[in-house]
Amino acid sequence: MSVMDVLRPALININGRIYRRNTVKEEHYEEEEDFSFIETPEREELLDDETCDSYNIEQTEKGYRCVFDVPSALYKYIIGKKGETRRRLEFDTKTSISIPKQGVEGQIVITGSQKSAVSSAVTRVELLVESFRKKQPFTHFLSFPLNDPKIQEGFLRFKDEVLLQCSQDYGVEESIFQNPAKLHLTIGTLTLLNDMEVQKACAYLQECGSFIRDIAEGKPLLLEVTGIEYMNDDPAMVDVLYAKVNVKGGSDRLQTIADRLVEHFASSGLMVREWDRVKLHGTVMNTLFRKDSAVKGTGGAGRLTTTEREAFDARNILKKYGAYSFGQFELNTVQLSQRYSTDCTGYYTAAGSISFS
Repeated sequence: MSVMDVLRPALININGRIYRRNTVKEEHYEEEEDFSFIETPEREELLDDETCDSYNIEQTEKGYRCVFDVPSALYKYIIGKKGETRRRLEFDTKTSISIPKQGVEGQIVITGSQKSAVSSAVTRVELLVESFRKKQPFTHFLSFPLNDPKIQEGFLRFKDEVLLQCSQDYGVEESIFQNPAKLHLTIGTLTLLNDMEVQKACAYLQECGSFIRDIAEGKPLLLEVTGIEYMNDDPAMVDVLYAKVNVKGGSDRLQTIADRLVEHFASSGLMVREWDRVKLHGTVMNTLFRKDSAVKGTGGAGRLTTTEREAFDARNILKKYGAYSFGQFELNTVQLSQRYSTDCTGYYTAAGSISFS
């Protein structure tokens, strides 16, 4: 079998209809999926049956037309290698698909003589976009900042004591500690690929203001950051150590706000809901922060992949500091934070925020 042979045939269900997809691998290229669909013998009936409810298809003097936004980062998946995917889509649906130049934000324009053909093409482009969007790294996240000065001070004491008492333990060293200015609770992650999508997410966050203030009773929540826990099953091989955060007095209001936020954003399609409840945890040590020895000489910290992570032995840390108190503070905001960014306070740059009071 040559490298151009089909490696993984599969069936995909779109709006109740079944299509066949092929995955092709070319030498010297990463695996790339071809979502130009191989039609069944009932092709004409299938085209008539495919409907697009997401976008308006308007009638023109020459036929029908649909215009919709797609982030420029996803154009290449609609075009395909050497334009093959777009040509197959145009041939199968008897439409014309106009795409802006790479890197230029704009609108996809699909035209055709039949409304059903335009609808079919739109549906297929939608599937391409959603499929490859899921493969993009997240760009933003909803967060509760934990970088109050009192918590930062408590964290730095914790760091100093751990390095003094436990630095002889396997994998424990300074670079795997969180930046104190970026201590936070992650509520959920988002992949926002252009300014329009960021603005849309900000608008959805503003819609949450009413229920957030209702749950918080219009005032900040007094939180206590006490105790540490690890993510995996073996305390001798830990990748993430986190601080436990609770509302003082045992209220579940913080958890309720986090769960409602995820529910709201998931319903909009901007966030994927992974769990029934958000796991609220403030990371204090993470092996993804570990400096790559290959770049230490340049003064930078290399980002390791998950397969390269070197775990650490947290048994002594848990034994000595399992009930450690980082302090208390009043939380009064939830932010839409930009990944890999820093504002003037040292925290992540906020694209948007909502206060509790």
